[in-house]
Amino acid sequence: MTDHVHDLRSVREATDRLLTAVAKLDNAALSEQSHLPDWTRGHILAHLARNADALVNVLEGRPMYESASARDADIERDSGRPLEEHLADLRDSGARFLATGEPAQDWSRTVELRNGVTDLAANVPFRRLVEVELHHVDLNIGYELSDLPDEFTGREIDFLADRWSARPEVPPTALVADDGRHWRTGSAGDPAVTVSGTAAGLLAWLAGRGDKGASLTASGGPLPELPPL
Repeated sequence: MTDHVHDLRSVREATDRLLTAVAKLDNAALSEQSHLPDWTRGHILAHLARNADALVNVLEGRPMYESASARDADIERDSGRPLEEHLADLRDSGARFLATGEPAQDWSRTVELRNGVTDLAANVPFRRLVEVELHHVDLNIGYELSDLPDEFTGREIDFLADRWSARPEVPPTALVADDGRHWRTGSAGDPAVTVSGTAAGLLAWLAGRGDKGASLTASGGPLPELPPL
């Protein structure tokens, strides 16, 4: 059972780490390229702020975004702001999200996210944690996948391995981390391929980040090609 209280606390801690790191930048750094194609660091910060507000909408029963085009326009509009405005927006939007999670509510209810995707309300705090942690890495400011909390890495691998399960284009695949943890993903059947490496390396591959599997070892066949997230 997802512990939304624990996850909300983790969101607060991850947001504090992000704000501390971003506060060390300057305006010029925000216009530099992030790890994400076509996005500057300013684009990522704008997305993180608007995502917090979007998840407030989800928890309060409104559409996550007005539309896909409105979402993209908001990110583009806010991406070029000076550092102090980004920091204030990140702080305020993050606080609004956390405040929405404080009151007693039915965490077992089903909520709707983007593109018709549904989930339990109790999983929304972890979804926000994923946004904050992975996009902190995407900023390309020294926070790496290997710096992510171990518990988070394992849970995000759980989520992504499940996402690629039952996908006919992904062969049955066993995932083995060098710390002994293991998962499986891909289509049904006995795993044809075993992919092994560090947990951070497995996460990079599953999430389409970092070296995208270059540090991993595949046995029983080539490293499977995953669909885009």
